[in-house]
Amino acid sequence: MNKLVKVCKLGDVAPGEMKPVDVAGVKDPIAVFNLDGTHYATSNICTHNIAMMTDGYFEGDVVECPLHGGSFSIKTGEPLSFPCEIPLRTYPVIVDGEDVLIETEVEQS
Repeated sequence: MNKLVKVCKLGDVAPGEMKPVDVAGVKDPIAVFNLDGTHYATSNICTHNIAMMTDGYFEGDVVECPLHGGSFSIKTGEPLSFPCEIPLRTYPVIVDGEDVLIETEVEQS
């Protein structure tokens, strides 16, 4: 069952910046991106090899993996350059007042 889960506050991620977040009950680490005031969320782990996307480079709507330079669309998760071939998982983002929430499955504890 999907639930809305708070990942950060609006002010936690400045425009043009990205932030790693760990969310209780969510299996994978999340990357939150602020693209000109619109927030996006993806898995923070590269699908090509284990590397944190937030350790990479973010410009426009593209995030580049720090390990081998492959890149992904933050909007769709689609791989944009080799060696990345598998999309990043993306999460619907909802802004509620000052809170940034994602819609995801939450593990029961």
